[in-house]
Amino acid sequence: MKKILITRRLLRSSEDKASKIFDAKFNINDELYSQEKLIKLSDGCDGILSALTDKLDAETINKLPNSVKILSNFAVGFGNIDLEAAKKRNIIVTNTPEVLTDATAEIGILLILGACRRVPEGIEAAQNSNWKWSADYLIGKQLTGTRLGILGMGRIGRKIAHIAKSLGMIVHYHNRSKLSDDKENGAIYHKDLKSFLSVSDVLSVCCPATKETTDLINKETLEYLPQGAVVTNVARGDIVNDDDLIEALNRRKVYAVGLDVYKGEPNLNPGYLKHKSAFILPHLGSASKHTRTAMADLAIDNIDEFFKDGSCKNKVN
Repeated sequence: MKKILITRRLLRSSEDKASKIFDAKFNINDELYSQEKLIKLSDGCDGILSALTDKLDAETINKLPNSVKILSNFAVGFGNIDLEAAKKRNIIVTNTPEVLTDATAEIGILLILGACRRVPEGIEAAQNSNWKWSADYLIGKQLTGTRLGILGMGRIGRKIAHIAKSLGMIVHYHNRSKLSDDKENGAIYHKDLKSFLSVSDVLSVCCPATKETTDLINKETLEYLPQGAVVTNVARGDIVNDDDLIEALNRRKVYAVGLDVYKGEPNLNPGYLKHKSAFILPHLGSASKHTRTAMADLAIDNIDEFFKDGSCKNKVN
């Protein structure tokens, strides 16, 4: 029976599954392990089921015991892992794609609605019993007929597009390449980023965080947006330059933001906390019982598949 370290607490059914397949070390208190402790606990382990909260940089990976052959990340993203360092040590890295598409897209739509319809201000007024009806009270932006720009038309982007279309939004997208007609489903493709942003009344960031996309939404590109645009991000915080976005909010170039992801989580830029037009959530994209169970089970299956077959279909390095 292979020995694995599971770095964060999983839902009970997933931990039960892991214990039937592996000799598993569990994190009973859901402690956020330091890199030093993670290295120590991995002694004698064949694999590690990691989480986005684990910083598996080159220094950490180079200190892992030689017994570790796989890092199975409990996420669709893998920005917390140095893929090249893992590859040099012949450690494969896997992720959990597809299973969190629906849940994350739901949060993507929630961000759009929350930002456009001034939900933070509405919640505050309701909690303080401090409002009265008037024809112009908390007027927001209606989605019907609004142009939605989706940056990154992968699985999550396409799901958001599908829901948005049913709400009467007109979908535009920017991608590395144009999609087939069936995947496009009537959305309008823009090869050029400036052209794309210029028609994005609401921008939904859905692309992966890469060297090319880091700080892609910045002072220069924000100027391409229509005046009073709404910016939402359900992908990764690294894609947005926070200072530039907050500055655009302050001068009303950007009407509102809806964010579920941030640089340096959970220590998000305090400028968002001070802004009434910022609808912010604590990284809830995949936070449903169904999805978190499916993600953990797939991370477990990735390890099992690797040790049975020597490879894994969800390998990312």
